Amino acid sequence: MERTGQKRIVAINRGLFLVRYTAAEDKTQPPKVTVAVDPASAKDVTFFLHPDHNEAVLWQPESCLVVRAKAKGQLAVEVIPQQEGGSVAATVRIEPLNQGTAEPSRPAEDKRPNTVSYDPASFRILGHVTGIGDVVVKPNEWIAGPAAPSRIEGLAIEWPGKPADLDIQYAVKTAKPQANSGRKNALGSFAGTRGKAMPIVGLLLELSGPAAAKFQFSTEAIFLGAPAMRIKGKRVVAAGPTGREPLVGLRIALEATDNAAARSSVDDPPAKTEPSETRVRVFRPRSKPDQSATA
Repeated sequence: MERTGQKRIVAINRGLFLVRYTAAEDKTQPPKVTVAVDPASAKDVTFFLHPDHNEAVLWQPESCLVVRAKAKGQLAVEVIPQQEGGSVAATVRIEPLNQGTAEPSRPAEDKRPNTVSYDPASFRILGHVTGIGDVVVKPNEWIAGPAAPSRIEGLAIEWPGKPADLDIQYAVKTAKPQANSGRKNALGSFAGTRGKAMPIVGLLLELSGPAAAKFQFSTEAIFLGAPAMRIKGKRVVAAGPTGREPLVGLRIALEATDNAAARSSVDDPPAKTEPSETRVRVFRPRSKPDQSATA
């Protein structure tokens, strides 16, 4: 009998990436992970393999390979059990590798006391997407969105380098009452659900603190069946026309309100955006082994 695996299609930008097999539920007979390039991307995406291997296959956790992309493309990541009926529960991380960029010299006037000089490098948005799992993006990058709309079930904002005088809170409203529906969350907290097929139908973002006057959210949200909405402000409230439409696309940036005084902004220009790390979690539900994977 043919062994049934699970497959995910992952979009990558131009750059160098490490595909790392990080964990498997079955440690005795972990599933193998195969990585393939979409035929349309074959001329731009190549693998760097160990000299003892000639196939892009990872056999157990803590193994990895390198992908080089000269342009945007797609990878097919497939998890295959070691034996018929075996586990396909595995976690694969696709991590961007870079050499950094040279910092341009800054004019002396940018060092004035009222200059906004916060470093946005660690600002990230995590979204839990139906059928995909956790997706981590940088500011101004889509979670789901116009090109691949999908129900967003949960949200978390992370910023380890946040200025001490700026506070960010956020809340989501779920399609059915949940314990944390509508409750404000601090940075790093997960708002919403995972694995319950319970989409977000409303969103709140809020800035506070002494530095809040220097920043505002720039947000785009797409609710199922409704046109995309773009909202800017220190407090953002978004929902569909009836308040019941699932959120199927979200893009968040935090930008300085006084561009003349700002040295840096958490709204990275798209042209300079580094590819974000992608986490691919693939598993088969125990009760229905023949259905497609969820994450």
